Amino acid sequence: MLKRKVDLFLKEWRENINRKPLIISGARQIGKTTSIREFGKTYKSFIEINFITMPQYKTIFNNGYEVKNIIKEMSLFNPKFNFIDNNTLILFDEIQEYPDATTSLKTFSEDGRFDVICSGSLLGVNYKKIRSIPVGFKEEYTMYSMDFEEYLWANGYDESQIDDIYSYMKELKPLPETYFNVLKQLYRDYIFIGGMPEAVNLFIENGTFSKPFNVQKRIYKDYEDDITKYVEGLDSAKVKNIYRHISTQLSKDNHKFQISKVSHGARAREYQGTEEWLKDAGIINIAYNLEELKLPFSSYEISDYFRIYYADHSLFIANLDEESKEDLVVNSNYEIYNGALYESLVSEALIKSGFKLYFYKNTDATIELDFVIRIKNEIIPIEVKRNRGRSKSLNVILNNNENINYGIKLTGGNIGFEDNKFTFPYYLTFLLKRFFKDTDYIKWD
Repeated sequence: MLKRKVDLFLKEWRENINRKPLIISGARQIGKTTSIREFGKTYKSFIEINFITMPQYKTIFNNGYEVKNIIKEMSLFNPKFNFIDNNTLILFDEIQEYPDATTSLKTFSEDGRFDVICSGSLLGVNYKKIRSIPVGFKEEYTMYSMDFEEYLWANGYDESQIDDIYSYMKELKPLPETYFNVLKQLYRDYIFIGGMPEAVNLFIENGTFSKPFNVQKRIYKDYEDDITKYVEGLDSAKVKNIYRHISTQLSKDNHKFQISKVSHGARAREYQGTEEWLKDAGIINIAYNLEELKLPFSSYEISDYFRIYYADHSLFIANLDEESKEDLVVNSNYEIYNGALYESLVSEALIKSGFKLYFYKNTDATIELDFVIRIKNEIIPIEVKRNRGRSKSLNVILNNNENINYGIKLTGGNIGFEDNKFTFPYYLTFLLKRFFKDTDYIKWD
């Protein structure tokens, strides 16, 4: 059983005496149901309703949303259901098939006898279909595929060992050679496998890439099928065009996503809303260019100048042509597609750490920052270095912008700090938020 970050959240949720019903959202096949089932073992009674495999249960709300009526209807379908006051967890799973099930969360919250979790994919897409969203009577948690920390857990590393790794980062001391090389190898495997739990499990069990690669291809195809099945109000063929062209668009020198390159004669207005659908479905992440390096970022984002990354880099791997995939695995050529793979990995780690994605490219393209994050009231630019060398854009910004005092360089090298630039290996990106919370190097206003 893989340890996931949602496990701690669920434990703390149950310990909160004022807890409300919970909605766990996230893309398909990232492990939501598995984690909730494991959590359900801590209750005397766990009841799971899946609206895809058990469509008959959609009728349990026909007599209204009062709890007594709902559990009565559920008991008619299955008399073995055991509703124990204060020790029952009810899971309404795959609620994208019946979004109005979430309307019942208000009455479950007011009743207070049973804990309820709703889970499903495409919830961002389907929220608009819900008749009455119970504002103030629910909690929400967004789950993602496995980040590198969870991958380390899967390989037997515990919290104390990760704390030990982090101690070098906190003190800005280079990792010992053994640490550095072992983590580099683990990260290499994580790059190939991705963060989908099924693929991770198969690799840990078998130690080969063939089965995880097959899982990646299947999930990639499953997401395509979801587009066909669930897209409404948009042309599903156009949504698929966006989905299929992410890797090739990132391969361009400027990495900007250009609708005109998706198909011959394509126009932006014809594709309006397609990328937002994919984002709401949890399939992609979008980074917006900033007009100026000022806060708040949302006031300066350029809505029609963006880059698109897959939410899990395994989709990037699955979409590679066989020649590129062989070059990546056999020759360890991580420079494929102009270093887009590294950018994808960093974008994914930032999102999973709670950051929003922004980048900066000035009008004459002389300065380009791969990502820009906000820490308190500090603007922190990030440069993802594909190879060794000077960080030209980062240096220009730090030397000429009085509002920006520090920068981050993510590389294949070790930890360091020089000229107000923090240098970290790619694989420590998941610790950035923790580092900035603890660091004494920055004197926050």
